[in-house]
Amino acid sequence: MRIPKTLTALAALAALTAVAGCGTSEADSGSGAAAEVTVRIPDPGNSGVLALGKKDGSLAKALATVHAKVEWTGSAGPFAPAAQAMNANQLDIATGSITSGITSLAQTPGFKFFTATAPDPVGEGILAKKGSGIENIEDLVGKQVAVNQGGTGEYLLLKALADHHIPAGKVERVYLRPDQTAAVFNTGKVDAWAVWSTYAVAALGSGKAEFIADGKEIGSDNYSLNAVRTGFADEHPEVVKALYAYLHEGSVKEKKDPAAYLNVNTDAGPQAVTGESRRIQTGFTAEGGTVEPITDADIKRFEEVARFYADQKVTKTKVDVAAHLIDVEKLS
Repeated sequence: MRIPKTLTALAALAALTAVAGCGTSEADSGSGAAAEVTVRIPDPGNSGVLALGKKDGSLAKALATVHAKVEWTGSAGPFAPAAQAMNANQLDIATGSITSGITSLAQTPGFKFFTATAPDPVGEGILAKKGSGIENIEDLVGKQVAVNQGGTGEYLLLKALADHHIPAGKVERVYLRPDQTAAVFNTGKVDAWAVWSTYAVAALGSGKAEFIADGKEIGSDNYSLNAVRTGFADEHPEVVKALYAYLHEGSVKEKKDPAAYLNVNTDAGPQAVTGESRRIQTGFTAEGGTVEPITDADIKRFEEVARFYADQKVTKTKVDVAAHLIDVEKLS
């Protein structure tokens, strides 16, 4: 999870479900031209590499080199509904965390991961209200903490508690959708919120909340990953490889100039990042990682997260993450 690369989405799944098709369409008229491949991706909203690529046409140009085009489908958001849409052949590409990925892999997955972005050291963590008396992880004992079940929030909280040798049962987890949590947190109905930058930026920008521990302090291994529907990867590896190359190059540029990737379509309204939130977001992005191939070192860390989830009873057994990964550099 990290900024403007995701927005909201329960409506996302409803919108995704309305989409049908096998992912390709005939673009030739009997002249021998190659068939055009349609790749279905959630609409990226107002910020990030895909948002800018959609607006300036650079993504369409990059995909045209492999006879592909994008169909923007629904809205980007939490990974769980996107995983369900890929499983149902209603979506081809989605972004999520290794934590939400593991819980989705524990089902019957129809997708694989093909890129990795290093854990966010500063944009994810556990938020508390300023002046609440909650200043460190030990202060969470006996408190209610909002988390998204099986995803980044639950992982960050459990990891922080484990590292401080605090039994998980001493803190009450309140399971909420990320897009519903801000109002609950702001009105004091929960004491703290384990969250990532997409939602943390607004809370921090208000000046009323602060991280009592960020990703670096927690020792987070919560990678951001790009997933592809397995059938699509099998049929169109050249499109997956071209998309990786585009995302990698774009993420390198975004890290160097974060402001250029904010407020791509509008600098006003609920989708815009303004004021102090804008300053915070650009800082987070500048310190974040870039989209890279999945390495052996990454896989070891993925497996540690899967083992931790099994130990914490988030999953019934340890998920074999390695069985659901693609070496994008070996695609042809």
